[in-house]
This record gives sequence, structure tokens and C-alpha cells, in this order.
Amino acid sequence: QVQPVESGGDSVAAGGSLRLSCVVSGYIYTRFCLGWFRQAPGKEREEIAVIDADTTTYGDSFKGRFAIFKDYQKERLILQMTNLKPEDTGMYYCAASGDYCWRRQFGYWGQGTQVTVSL
Repeated sequence: QVQPVESGGDSVAAGGSLRLSCVVSGYIYTRFCLGWFRQAPGKEREEIAVIDADTTTYGDSFKGRFAIFKDYQKERLILQMTNLKPEDTGMYYCAASGDYCWRRQFGYWGQGTQVTVSL
């Protein structure tokens, strides 16, 4: 399964937490680059974090409240989000590459999962 499939999006109140999950081909999952991105209405897509066999890199705006890691037992890429704020509202996407993260060659994208944070 090369096509990433996301799940876990929901509507939550400010201050709450969400755990997003992504499943993708095991070959890419274990060897190459996976990433979480988001796009708010009317704004450009943002890179939240990327991970491969060597490195985990967070965007500057996402350090602290967001954590990315692999659940190897379930073969899932997880995005754990805490202390959510209304400005975190948007569509969250999982992407996969057949290369390492430094190349940023994301050729496979999921359909997205909606996150809505209310006051």
C-alpha cells in the first residue's frame, strides 16, 4: 500500500489532544521518508514533521505540541497533537517518499483528515 491513508481527525475543544494515524507500504514505512503536513483554509501547506531511518525533523512552528513517531506493531505513522488551538484547524495530510527525507521527494499523498479546534 503506497497510497497513504490517514485517520483520526475530529472536532475538539481548545486545549484538547488528537492522535492521527497513517498507514503506508511497509517497504517505504521502514526504509524511507514519511511526513505529516497540514493546510488551513486560504493558506499554504505547511510541513509539520518528517521522519526516516536516520532523522526526525520538525518545522519550527511545530516543536513542542506535536510529536511524530512510528508504531511498529501496528505499522502506523503517528502524529500526536496536544494543547490544540483554533489556529491548528485544517486538513492534515500524510505523505510518503521512495527516498530519504533530505531529498523531500514526496510522491504519494493521502486524501487528508480534517481537524477542527473550537474555542
